[in-house]
Amino acid sequence: MKQILALLLILNFFYAANAQEYNITKFGVKSDSTVLQTKAIQKVIDKAFAKGGGTIIIPKGTYLSGALFFKKKTSLVLLEGAVLKGSDEIKNYSLIPSRMEGQSLDYYAALVNAYGVDGFSITGPGTINGNGLKFWKTFWAHREDMKKIGKSSTNLEVSRPRLIFIWKCNNVKIQNIKLCNAGFWTTHLYQCNDVLIDHADIRSPFKPVKAPSTDGVDIDVCKRVTITNCYISVNDDAIVIKGGKGPTAHKLPQNGIVEDVLIEHCTFGPAHATLTLGSESIHAKNITMRNCVVNNTCPILKFKMRGDTFQFFENITVENITGSSGAVIDLNPWSQFFNLAGSNEKPFGVIKNITMSNIKVTSTKFGEMQGNPLDQLSDFTFKNIEVTTPNPVLKNKYDGVKFENVMVNGKALEVVK
Repeated sequence: MKQILALLLILNFFYAANAQEYNITKFGVKSDSTVLQTKAIQKVIDKAFAKGGGTIIIPKGTYLSGALFFKKKTSLVLLEGAVLKGSDEIKNYSLIPSRMEGQSLDYYAALVNAYGVDGFSITGPGTINGNGLKFWKTFWAHREDMKKIGKSSTNLEVSRPRLIFIWKCNNVKIQNIKLCNAGFWTTHLYQCNDVLIDHADIRSPFKPVKAPSTDGVDIDVCKRVTITNCYISVNDDAIVIKGGKGPTAHKLPQNGIVEDVLIEHCTFGPAHATLTLGSESIHAKNITMRNCVVNNTCPILKFKMRGDTFQFFENITVENITGSSGAVIDLNPWSQFFNLAGSNEKPFGVIKNITMSNIKVTSTKFGEMQGNPLDQLSDFTFKNIEVTTPNPVLKNKYDGVKFENVMVNGKALEVVK
């Protein structure tokens, strides 16, 4: 993983040193948070592309825009004090072939989009602000309306844009940037390889209006992703491993494995979970989270076991974690939007070779390991763990769990089925 990180830095440095710069204000774009300037900014991107590529520079000021599409050999830099502010009108985000919630479908573009742009980078120290308040209010109002008539609603019923969507790109860098107030997911990586997210500050609020489904980083059918030195606090899961859902998801070419992910030296504020696998995930392998601080009341490691999807999670390591948290482990059935789509299959999950070690936290509870009836678990190890909690018992129904020096409130952990 260190060699990958070094290669990414070299490639991005070489590209940056040879890229022509395009300061958007030199092409008629004005700092004005009230005037939509999507077309003007897109013209700068297109001009850079037509001339062989270049770096799009956003200087100090606030620039209001709808969906922007970066082309081959283009990249984005936001200088100190620069704010790229998303429009809060969905009409300013085109409806195009896309990917959402483990499905390939037509959906609205993000504020920043890159498709097939190898070497794509977003760097700061400026801010990309999704301006999501109007979308959030509409979402909650719709959900309340559905409740009044006895119906539930899905996340896709109120159209909202993501902040960043990067698809089929290799050698991606997101660095020294502030990302906030996404209408939907904050950072979505799909079918990307060799990604570095470094010193990113990713936030969405819990109040006065909750920012629904504003995941920090969604890793969807990607390989070799490093997330380091970041702060993440969002009103959903902080880092999410995705890849597909449904009884035939593992057979579809648009879905697949997430492999070789390293999360280190990060701090996690309030969220729904720190690291999550399963809501739309079919295969995850070689996932490591280490040397991180948690400052929240959500699970450190969460497995969402879908009864309608074949899932395989292997070689997961969580180590050297300190701070305050919710459950240390949360492994439970996940029934949200359950849909066998008429299939006679009986999906189940396989979890193997998981290690949680060197964890010292104050937590709301130790946790639960209570998956679906057909799920299989083996080689799950808790080692050198010290927890202070008012709920000191682990509910665990699996035989393949090992405990080595696991202390809760100064005593050996109590395990019940």
